[in-house]
Amino acid sequence: MEKIIGKKVFITGGAGFIGSTLVGQLIEDNEVVVYDTMDRNAIASKPFSSHKNLTMIQGNVLDYGHLEASIQGCDTIIHAAGIAGIDTVIKSPTKTMEVNMVGSANVLKAANTLDKCERVVCFSTSEVFGSHAFSVHEGSQTVIGAVGEARWTYAVSKLAEEHLAQAYYSEFGLPTVVLRPFNVYGPSQIGEGALKIFIERALKNETIMIHGEGTQIRAWCFVDDMVEGTLRAISEERAVGESFNIGNNRSVETIYGLANTVVRILGSTSEIEFSGVEMADIELRIPDTTKATELLGFTAKVGLEEGIARTAKFIKDNL
Repeated sequence: MEKIIGKKVFITGGAGFIGSTLVGQLIEDNEVVVYDTMDRNAIASKPFSSHKNLTMIQGNVLDYGHLEASIQGCDTIIHAAGIAGIDTVIKSPTKTMEVNMVGSANVLKAANTLDKCERVVCFSTSEVFGSHAFSVHEGSQTVIGAVGEARWTYAVSKLAEEHLAQAYYSEFGLPTVVLRPFNVYGPSQIGEGALKIFIERALKNETIMIHGEGTQIRAWCFVDDMVEGTLRAISEERAVGESFNIGNNRSVETIYGLANTVVRILGSTSEIEFSGVEMADIELRIPDTTKATELLGFTAKVGLEEGIARTAKFIKDNL
């Protein structure tokens, strides 16, 4: 992979989980501007939080004027800001759609005002594939659930972002790339996340609760692999105008199997219990990442057990 050097990178949501990990990879050789509400700030505890190449701007992607002024002079845009996490989405479906649709429209519009814009990478979601997605590829049909089911406001808002990113590329030549992350986890994860919660509870030997019967199947992607896929989307010219699944189709496990794996690896005495399902859920979600391999040279490297151990070490060290 070609090393990214000498860029001025603007990252919306850069203080978040994936965004802060990206900053850590870019900060030594590039100027990095983080634009974030700072509601969740994973950068504050990082060793590079006061790095000379880092600029932190507290801002909201819904504030177009501030966003446009802040983005000037940047040449590489990573749009990672958005409302995510199933509990948050269900509690705030209106805010979810506003931030993910209007916010994304603002980012693309602002990027299109730049004198020199080399890449705009937009984060979408694997949820655009609906509740049953086995070995789905980028051209697979996207599916949205029933109107009125709050969970799908996240998927539909991200799908709108995808269409708009493609429209800016087709109509204005803006060099956009769309990434669809599949169940990313790892150190510094903040907010919600099944694997994070399982590890936290296992470290404390507390009961692990599973929604439903635990038969839901996921492919788990370690954050370092997600970051590598993002960096490749920036540096590879063939990425422009394309969308890519970024995930690990060799780290597949049911939710119940995942809980058991966490307990085993950590030597925990946690019990596993089941609760009722009160919301729509994803029964099956596994990506086909052939396109990312062929065009980006991307292949996920971190296996599930290694990823769990590395995540657990970070959480334990920071409890």
